[in-house]
Amino acid sequence: MTTSSRVGPSPSGGGPTVSLTDHERHVLELIAHGHTQEDIARRLFTTPKGITPTVNRAMRKLGASNAPHAVLLACQAGLLDGKPRRHGDHAGFAAHLRRGEEPCDACWDGERAYRRAKKGARKAAARNAA
Repeated sequence: MTTSSRVGPSPSGGGPTVSLTDHERHVLELIAHGHTQEDIARRLFTTPKGITPTVNRAMRKLGASNAPHAVLLACQAGLLDGKPRRHGDHAGFAAHLRRGEEPCDACWDGERAYRRAKKGARKAAARNAA
């Protein structure tokens, strides 16, 4: 079973959302590390002709004009940094803002819960101090 990484505008923004499979992301990571398609094919026990459709599919999904451009777009989307993408909490809300996106509904809900908890903690600390 493969999992997908999602990249693109936030779900509440109404724009398209792109998914990359683990295999597509892995191939882009190898390209980012400077491996040629021949090297990648050898590592994945296939032929270079077997790698080309994967690269082309990832490029099409990301809207890239070539493989290095696909790597750049995937990096900008946070897909190749090795960090899991946060969603539906304060960190997910902040990540949307850093990417210049309008936070999705789930992240807004998470941010509201975070702010309520912080406000409750401040009130409790004030009561205990008094």
